[in-house]
Amino acid sequence: MDTSLDLNLPFYQSLLRIKHQGETRYLWDPIRNKWLVLQPEELVRQLLIQYLMTALGVSKNRIAIERGLTLNGLQKRCDILIFDQAMNPWLLVECKAPTVSLNQVVFRQIATYNIPLQVPFLLVCNGPQAYCCAIDFQAKTFSFLAAIPDYLAGG
Repeated sequence: MDTSLDLNLPFYQSLLRIKHQGETRYLWDPIRNKWLVLQPEELVRQLLIQYLMTALGVSKNRIAIERGLTLNGLQKRCDILIFDQAMNPWLLVECKAPTVSLNQVVFRQIATYNIPLQVPFLLVCNGPQAYCCAIDFQAKTFSFLAAIPDYLAGG
């Protein structure tokens, strides 16, 4: 059974702000309030941000981009971290370029990032594919979900 989610990210392309300077294209990040060089992974991240705000109703002030975390003394950064209404981490997101396969390595990366964060929901996305899972920390298990939980209902 394929548990890939259909987020229809191309639908949100019209919400993106893109500018050209010479031969370089830039993409506006509404969370960090700055222009970024348009790279494939960044495009996926910005489309996903638009999806989260538009389709799920996540407020801009509940979204953290490239938030730092420490793992075994090493500084790392997670792509997107969504906070619930009480400002508890709710959804951890790992974005990849469309050419990157969402394989065991990607899932291990996000699971490792989640060790210090203890976020209940994880999402990996490369644009065409997205997978969401719920984490049961007591049972030390996870289950793939057919949809991203309802943010406004508290997950």
